[in-house]
Amino acid sequence: MHSRLLVTLAPTLVLATAAASADEGMWTFDNVPRELVRERYGVTLDDAWLERVRLATVRLSGCTASFVSPNGLILTNHHCVVGCLAQNSTRERSLIDLGVIAREREAELDCPTQIADVLEKLENVTAKVQDATRGLSERDANERRRQTLTELEQGCENASRSTAKPLKCEAVALYDGGQYWLYQYRRYDDVRLVFAPEENIAAFGGDPDNFQFPRWCLDFSLLRAYENGKPAATPQHLTIDFGGPAAGEPVFVSGHPGSTDRELTVAELKTLRDRVLPPALLRNSELRGRYLQFAKSGEESARIVQDSLFSLENTIKRQRKQLDALLDDALLAEKRDAEADLRARVSRARALAAEIGDPWQKIEQAQAVEATRYLPYAYIEGGTGFNSRLWRYARTLVRAAAERPKPNAERLREYTDASLPRLEQQFGARVPIYPELERLTLSFSLERMREWLGPDAPIVQRLLTAETPDEIAARLVDGSRLGDPAVRMQLWNGGQAAIEASMDPLIVLARSLDAEARELRKWHEDDVEAVVEAAHEQIAPARFEVFGTNVYPDATSTLRLNFGSVQGWIENGTPIESFTHLDRLFERETGQPPFRVPPSWQQAKPTLDLKTPFNLSTNSDIVGGNSGSPLIAADGRLVGLLFDGNIHSISGSYWFDEDKNRAVAVHPAIIREALTKVYKVEPLIEELGLEN
Repeated sequence: MHSRLLVTLAPTLVLATAAASADEGMWTFDNVPRELVRERYGVTLDDAWLERVRLATVRLSGCTASFVSPNGLILTNHHCVVGCLAQNSTRERSLIDLGVIAREREAELDCPTQIADVLEKLENVTAKVQDATRGLSERDANERRRQTLTELEQGCENASRSTAKPLKCEAVALYDGGQYWLYQYRRYDDVRLVFAPEENIAAFGGDPDNFQFPRWCLDFSLLRAYENGKPAATPQHLTIDFGGPAAGEPVFVSGHPGSTDRELTVAELKTLRDRVLPPALLRNSELRGRYLQFAKSGEESARIVQDSLFSLENTIKRQRKQLDALLDDALLAEKRDAEADLRARVSRARALAAEIGDPWQKIEQAQAVEATRYLPYAYIEGGTGFNSRLWRYARTLVRAAAERPKPNAERLREYTDASLPRLEQQFGARVPIYPELERLTLSFSLERMREWLGPDAPIVQRLLTAETPDEIAARLVDGSRLGDPAVRMQLWNGGQAAIEASMDPLIVLARSLDAEARELRKWHEDDVEAVVEAAHEQIAPARFEVFGTNVYPDATSTLRLNFGSVQGWIENGTPIESFTHLDRLFERETGQPPFRVPPSWQQAKPTLDLKTPFNLSTNSDIVGGNSGSPLIAADGRLVGLLFDGNIHSISGSYWFDEDKNRAVAVHPAIIREALTKVYKVEPLIEELGLEN
């Protein structure tokens, strides 16, 4: 099983067909099926159209966005900026509840952990990686592959530093190792919050409406990228068409879908179904109960846990639907048939069969190997047993101090020179740490570690005999100073000597566990990942040989383009229309969360056009990470803002159901109504051209 599955739990699978069916596909910008788009929709996507869309699309931390003015203005979802809102909130003033309106540039709020990346260049480096690993054993090839990718990243960034606009370089694998690319980004690390509505309207309906449609969510916010203390010049931006799209109109989504695993083998899918998702779902459901109990202890507790609870509820709903999909016999049967077909085609191509052997069997064997130590690996190296922001600071500081003195190519991938600036930014950022929440999550994860590893596990014997999980969590959290960014930066700058001298209890714990965690990581890399990666590198060219290269790769947080149209669907015989309108928002309002309309909208109601379109649905092929993606018309104008999918779209991790998978977007008309009549933000009205 790929290591990313352990971390993201956002798995998927692409059936090995010669070409995507219907409007399926998350296409890289170098391989957009222009002829298919022209044949299906009569739309010609020329180089200029693709370049403008690419340069206007922004990758945020876990989300997508787009430039919508020449002055660095960025449009994204409200839920993509909740972290920034929380970081700027106080006990007395919750910006999540109140919203933010910066009526002048000086009032725009710093988002200390947010970055904005724009893909400027991409380079195919497959041959270089394959040449470096040719003839090596699986373990040696895995190590050499990591070193080569690091060297390529560093060489790219070194070359870029001599230019007027240095780039951030990232090596990415596509087609599960069938191709390797260098993606080169323009990075903006000074990002500020300009506008955010109240959460009651941005997330109207809350968890009950999450992954549902019809919807009435004003899930949009505005950021701004700065350079050298001034708004960034962004001539490549999207113009918003506030009239929005018509039903049936072709639309395009440019974004950074996080992770799919549509190329997983049957054996890997069974691993997810049987070993990964069930305990994760159980664990998260239990944690939600703790969060809800914590929220009931007072208004401040409810504010503190608000963001974490929302994120966790979203995760639970997604994981439950993913597990449901994997328990569907039809899915596995279809995948099993597709895999058998590919294997049969390979076996008939004798030269190819002789070259690659049986990589599917190797993957199945690797799953069995992983099962022997999966839980210790997940809890100790994967961090499942130590759910705490403070712990993550400690672990990263300890690892960084040990890795930074090494030659760049020999470090763990997350500590290469290309990654260090981002880590340093995170350590120096002033973000709120809530000890009471830290104690809750750390104690809970320690309890689960004792439960799942068993009382006789060495780490349990070492940590959880003399003290209870609550006692350990209290001692570690209350005794740590890692919540202070000055302390973190002192340890970061002090390197190994500072880490070894530190008596911070979390640093002490991270030091004591690092050798065991590294051993588990080495085992997983050598005995599981190396085998699986090598096998997938054999399957990928076989797929190319059989079906050609007109197929799309799994999502990897890299920039993709997909196409579709504005559509509803049929649910249990009932047609679901593709648009909702403002009047139904007030009809659904109950006065109680999560169906409470904020006072600003109640007061403005007499001035509003109640027939204004609010949300819309399309058959776009999306996944987590597409939040904030622009919905783009054939003429290149922005006609919607993606923020969610319907419940059926969750199984899009594994397959695309053209009949029911739908993406959900904010209609630009409701953005205009909000800015001009509810919030009356004159500077934004002018910047977005709404006064015309």
